[in-house]
Amino acid sequence: MCASTPTPADIQARKQVARRWAQQLAAYKQPVLHRSVGQIGTTLLPLAGIVVLMGLSLEVGYWLTLLLAVPAAFFLVRAFILQHDCGHGSLFKSGRANDILGRCLAVLTMTPYGYWKREHAIHHATSGNLEKRGVGDITTLTVREYLALSRWGRLRYRAYRHPIVLFGIGPAFMFLIRHRIAIGDGTNDRAAWTSVLGTNGAILLAFLVATLAFEPLAILMVWGPVILFAATIGIWMFYVQHQFEGVQWHHEEEWDFHGAALDGCSFYDLPRWLHWLTGYIGYHHVHHLSSKIPNYRLRDCHLSIPDLQRVRSLGLFESLKTVSLALWDEDNRRMIRFGELRHHMA
Repeated sequence: MCASTPTPADIQARKQVARRWAQQLAAYKQPVLHRSVGQIGTTLLPLAGIVVLMGLSLEVGYWLTLLLAVPAAFFLVRAFILQHDCGHGSLFKSGRANDILGRCLAVLTMTPYGYWKREHAIHHATSGNLEKRGVGDITTLTVREYLALSRWGRLRYRAYRHPIVLFGIGPAFMFLIRHRIAIGDGTNDRAAWTSVLGTNGAILLAFLVATLAFEPLAILMVWGPVILFAATIGIWMFYVQHQFEGVQWHHEEEWDFHGAALDGCSFYDLPRWLHWLTGYIGYHHVHHLSSKIPNYRLRDCHLSIPDLQRVRSLGLFESLKTVSLALWDEDNRRMIRFGELRHHMA
């Protein structure tokens, strides 16, 4: 169900909306140096402290190590958000400072900065566009596309959308394998491979240096679960922000950047301490409207502009219901579960 080509009046209206949003968001785009530096300290120092405790806990029992890995994972997610802000050029005014810190944090997050930055920019430019799915997002098929698949194709898609794969196997694959070999768009680009191989080399060097003081197995036992837990948290946050009851996808002709940010992204209404731990990325609609806003200013922006408070909000427990959503129903313009397919197959 494709929309008609936009009329000149439609195009002019979109330009007016763009100008209005640019004016409203402009005040929040400038990073505040002491807040940016403070975020680095309040992220990396606690992370380092918890990792030290994890190392010491190996003498007590691995159960304690795994328990400590949970708060460590949240601080690693926060470190990823700092890297994410660097990729958008929003943590510092200096592009060079953003890139230097982003590449350093990439060693901790095991996410090649340059390669991820490119993919993520494509995600922002195409989010919610049915014709431009597949780069930097979670694969989502329409009902028609799913029904057109072979039996094997349907089985693969169902397996991919299973929670164990999406939030368990998938995150591990993403951070341990995909980010090591740059599977996907842009793999033939020299800059992308430079980013991937450079990050891999820096990770290996950091590991070798760490082995001068610690046993290799101890390093893996400590850092391994932190990476895996953080990967799952990160993928979950990303999933909830784009896969929820009320989300809207559009064909190219009707797609609009600002509309996609407001009806294609959720506001994840978390407790304030959890917003802090996850770098305020729950204010995802604001972030998609303007990726230049530093994470610590997203909340202020949300609270100051009434239109931003009218977007779809998800509470922590309500968000759990999104796990079963799997397909975009173009006829009814909503996400549906596999169990609802019988109405389309009758």
